[in-house]
Amino acid sequence: MYWFFVIIAFLLAGIKTEKPRRYQKVSVIIPAYNEEETVAKVIDVVKKVTFVDEIIVVNDGSSDNTESEALKAGARVITHEVNKGKGEALNTGYRESECDIIAFIDADIYNLTSRKVESIIRPILEGKTDITKTKFSRASGRVTELTAKPLLNFFFPEISFEQPLSGQFAARKEVLKRIDFEKDYGVDVGIVIDADVLGISIMEVDIGAIEHDMSPLSDLNLMANEVVRTIIGRANKYGRVVMIDEIGYFIRMSIVGLSMVTLGLFTIFFVKFVPLSVGVIVSVVGIVIAIYYMVKVIVKSLTMFRKTPRGNLIRSFIKIHFPMIISIIVLLLMISTFIGAAHFEHGVLSIEPNSRNLIIYADDSPRDNTISVRGPYTIDTAIENESDIIRMPSDAMMTLGIKLNDTIVIDGETYTINETRPGEPDILRLPIHAKKDLGVESEDVIQNSRLNEIFSGSLITHNYENGNVSVNEKYIVSDRFKGAKSFEIFINNESVVGSAGILKAKSVYNIAIDGEYVTSIKSLENTSFEYGNNTVDIVFTNTNSTSIKQYVAESDGNFLDFNLKKYLKED
Repeated sequence: MYWFFVIIAFLLAGIKTEKPRRYQKVSVIIPAYNEEETVAKVIDVVKKVTFVDEIIVVNDGSSDNTESEALKAGARVITHEVNKGKGEALNTGYRESECDIIAFIDADIYNLTSRKVESIIRPILEGKTDITKTKFSRASGRVTELTAKPLLNFFFPEISFEQPLSGQFAARKEVLKRIDFEKDYGVDVGIVIDADVLGISIMEVDIGAIEHDMSPLSDLNLMANEVVRTIIGRANKYGRVVMIDEIGYFIRMSIVGLSMVTLGLFTIFFVKFVPLSVGVIVSVVGIVIAIYYMVKVIVKSLTMFRKTPRGNLIRSFIKIHFPMIISIIVLLLMISTFIGAAHFEHGVLSIEPNSRNLIIYADDSPRDNTISVRGPYTIDTAIENESDIIRMPSDAMMTLGIKLNDTIVIDGETYTINETRPGEPDILRLPIHAKKDLGVESEDVIQNSRLNEIFSGSLITHNYENGNVSVNEKYIVSDRFKGAKSFEIFINNESVVGSAGILKAKSVYNIAIDGEYVTSIKSLENTSFEYGNNTVDIVFTNTNSTSIKQYVAESDGNFLDFNLKKYLKED
């Protein structure tokens, strides 16, 4: 029985209990100015939303029957004796309401539905956001596209709503207390800006198409003036004018300084015809300019942060400072490259930067990758008991035209190619004798373009596998030569192997099968021979590519050696 009660206790402890969510009262505020034709219909739609507790119509000095129509429809009506503007109407309504969530709906919407109203309020009820603003499709939007968006993008680039002047929105009453309500048409964009700067979460919700009266040009002119005034006012209040003007100039000058430092360092290390002193002077001047203006940027930025409430200002900072940030990253990467290439020995500091090599093949010769970035490689000693093994990075293998288990002969010694160890992608491990014969030492850094120079004269046996066909080709690593020949091998008219390298027109190249001489290639003509009941064709093609593979001629062994026992038909 004791264990039974223990298990029950554990099960009860594991049951998650959630604190019941407090009921949130919802109020819908409808600002109305001479909207006797539509206000009742809007009220009727809002009344169908089950979680709406209160409907307040703010009659903003109407001269028609707006007030009486709203009362008949069952709304609470608050009347301004004179027209005070949309912002004042919204402010009056939300201050009179005692609900937790306030939604603002225009009184002139012809096709309003309860679903549209719900979509505005529900994200706040569900705790997803503090403010919702709407976006919708309509035929107007001229003030938004020609005035609001350009100014917001300039002063508040982090705000990227499709319709910052939507008109319909909702919010928690507690966050509305932190927002400065404009008295006129600037109220919508003012709320959006304040919410963004103060770090209040705001969500844009799509409510579909909206139909209401198109404003005449005179009203649009008034609206545009009020929107511009609001955005410029907020930009001054939150220090965005300073950020765009003064800080923008300081950022540009900082970039000039950083670019001069980068240019100077590049000149010192990579441009031979420019005197060293010139590169040093450019770098020093750039450092002075960069430091001076970066300090100014920091001082101005800190001043702005002290003046501006905490919120999303950092996002605007990142966008505006982005060019300077990129310049700093480029410079730091260059400096880190130089530091990584620095060696201090016997009182001498030597900086020898080694670049990676971008390899782009434009021809159609056979290879695994047409574009790759390779090297540099660091020389290290072979692992114990691997005196006849070379561990080579895959990029280096591609450059030398070899792969795993190929063999390479260096000064008479034969070594097998193996892969690098985990965590050593650019380490080239060579046995002691191989390092000595190649003239390299441990910790030497070799550029990819120097591999053929280091391994020049080495004899490589490279294997191709294609199903049951195995073909070994032998070549000597040499300087790059133009005029490489591509060739393709067909057995019984089926292509099995393709390769490319340097073959000299006057040389003779032997072909063997299972190590036994079969025939020779002369004058680089297409060759065909019979082996058993099978026909082997070798077809050559001229290319304009270069190659470090110089195939061995008759005196140095077999150019190609086939292993066809599993492939060829029996006699």
